Amino acid sequence: MERTEAPVEKITVLITGCSSGIGLGLAARLAADAARRFKVFATMRDLAKGEQLLERLGGRSPDTLELLQLDVTDPHSLAAAVSRMRGQHPDVLVCNAGVGLMAPLEMCSEQAMRAVFDVNVFGTARTIQAFLPAMKRHRAGRILVSSSVGGLQGLPFNAVYCASKFALEGLCESLAIVLQPFNVHVTLVECGPVRTAFMDNARRADPEGHELRALDAETQRLYRRYLRHCARLLPRSAEVDDVLQVGGAAGRAGGAGSRAVPPGAERGRRELSGAAGQVFVDAIAAPRPPLRCIAARIPAPLSRLRPGGPDGAEYVRAMHDFVFGPGEAAEEQP
Repeated sequence: MERTEAPVEKITVLITGCSSGIGLGLAARLAADAARRFKVFATMRDLAKGEQLLERLGGRSPDTLELLQLDVTDPHSLAAAVSRMRGQHPDVLVCNAGVGLMAPLEMCSEQAMRAVFDVNVFGTARTIQAFLPAMKRHRAGRILVSSSVGGLQGLPFNAVYCASKFALEGLCESLAIVLQPFNVHVTLVECGPVRTAFMDNARRADPEGHELRALDAETQRLYRRYLRHCARLLPRSAEVDDVLQVGGAAGRAGGAGSRAVPPGAERGRRELSGAAGQVFVDAIAAPRPPLRCIAARIPAPLSRLRPGGPDGAEYVRAMHDFVFGPGEAAEEQP
């Protein structure tokens, strides 16, 4: 009698911030997996923006993809998303929703600062709170959080954004310690410069706006110099596909008490392999995912900058010289 193999239970993945960029790319990558190992709940504030994701997949794929409305700043929206999952719980939760703010601190209103923290910090905390109890009950799960190199070291004119990412680092590192007995792993994906709509949508001060002109002349010059620095850096930044590619360092996935990777996953990982290191897909597959991994090609000068010395002064000087070096400073002289 011919034997039939039992269907492999899909890995349930919920991703926030899927209307563009990394969230959209990751949702499309997992939903299009040749082995059909994943059921992806791709969430976004405005479901009308889900058309781009559906186009990437050539139409609807109900077996592997479902779109959900979710606003991480709204507890009621989170509760509704949990309800619409009809009793399913995510094996993998990807907290990817985030916003940016680039401006001299004097120009950042309290409302704008609160909005950044509401998405980047409180939104992530709310999302984890909504899905963590089920992971604890099942004593298995992965939580991936889109962080930033700006959560590890300060960046000029990104004080509020970096502050939110520093807070996120502390939240997740503290949580990871407590979740060890539950076999729930937390991974901070440290994104460097990536060419996505996030860069375009980040709130930034207009270099020619009247608010900037109200500041002192030296701050105006420094801010314009920083924007030119960013413009030169962006063409060398990673593409979204680079961030989502998988390196070969993680080894064979699947561990005791975990169904993060079903049979055949190694073949699927080879299909997704690329030049980047352990990033999103790799962290899902790794038997012992890292607490932190770099998810983009960091420009060589920036990758060498580390807070040196007990007081951090070396890093401050190094970053200042990297961004506002004497060569550029000379250009500003009358």
